[in-house]
Amino acid sequence: MSFLTAIVSLLGTIAVFYICKMFYKKYQKEWLSPILITPLVVIIILLLTGTSYKSYTAGAGILSNLLGPATVAFAVPIYKNFNLLKKHAFEIFLSIAVGSAVAITSSFIIAVVIGLNNELVHSLVPRSVTTPIAMDISNMIGGSPTLTAVFVMVTGILGSLIAPLVIKVCRFHRPSSRGLMLGMGAHGTGTSKAFELGELEGTFASLAMIVAALISIVLSTTFFPAFEHLVVNILLP
Repeated sequence: MSFLTAIVSLLGTIAVFYICKMFYKKYQKEWLSPILITPLVVIIILLLTGTSYKSYTAGAGILSNLLGPATVAFAVPIYKNFNLLKKHAFEIFLSIAVGSAVAITSSFIIAVVIGLNNELVHSLVPRSVTTPIAMDISNMIGGSPTLTAVFVMVTGILGSLIAPLVIKVCRFHRPSSRGLMLGMGAHGTGTSKAFELGELEGTFASLAMIVAALISIVLSTTFFPAFEHLVVNILLP
């Protein structure tokens, strides 16, 4: 029975995603994004059928394992547009470096100010990085990888939902601006959204997501401990 549940969980999740994707393409409403609706539908089905999370992940968990290969696959559009990316290399690196630093410091300061405990604080810090790497960073700095995965998912979903409004209000017309914002602010989910806008947007978002992950590893393991000491022991004694 457990094997059957695993197979049904895997195929059912894929089916729900594609159905949600059909509705999203038909109605073009941001709140119908399959990344947002699919988890909600799956949760409702699990509750109605009394299926435990352990039984569900026995089959559907393979989809989470595909996050790594999916991230690597983003290298393809980067390779195709390498000359364009090389031309704007300095601007790209600088903007992503600043974005990564702001994401880490703002997450930490907000978490400390509202009184979260150390585990939650350290789990929240790498929220703006793609899930596999964010979980590794969380483990290295004393957070909970499981909680970090949740924070990453929430960040990605909210970022992709808010992005169209930000693009409209701020009048981001260049593919580079829109792509870098989505890749930096909403990692994998944002990159998926960027490819909906265009190939160049997706390319810049892919690069932003990958470079942000590398920069975040360096910042989180080298500069973050010193920053944490400064804030906790000096600025907020």
